[in-house]
Amino acid sequence: MSEKSEVEKLRDRHAELEAESRSLKEKQKALEDSILILEEKLAIEELRASNNSLKDTILQLEAKKNELEAKLNQKWQTSEPPPQPGQEAAGSETEVPQPPEEAALEPAEEVSEEFEGDTVTVTAIDDGSLEEQEAIGEELKRQQEKKRHRFF
Repeated sequence: MSEKSEVEKLRDRHAELEAESRSLKEKQKALEDSILILEEKLAIEELRASNNSLKDTILQLEAKKNELEAKLNQKWQTSEPPPQPGQEAAGSETEVPQPPEEAALEPAEEVSEEFEGDTVTVTAIDDGSLEEQEAIGEELKRQQEKKRHRFF
């Protein structure tokens, strides 16, 4: 009987070790899942922080843009008096000031707009410098062609 009891003890020990192995594998799986969850939470928090930082930057840039636009509008308003409502009807036409970069790309006819309530009055002004503008346009085309050739 000693052999039978020894075989039984060995089988019991084998069953205990298999149970322990299953338990350890389950614990390992639970820890791996926990690690994945924590990694995802960490990635989410990093993205949230990054997004908040970007939102703050965007708000600052929008504030600066609005500030610069307000300064520009204030400068244009103080440098040129606003047209009188009856002035357009009387036949005098005003020219809209443009920054130097836009002046070179100006079309042959200028268009001034005056807002009166819900209506908009548009007046076309011919400045007579069609040849000059064509020359500027040709010069711009030549410069663009030079730029294109540099990249190829």
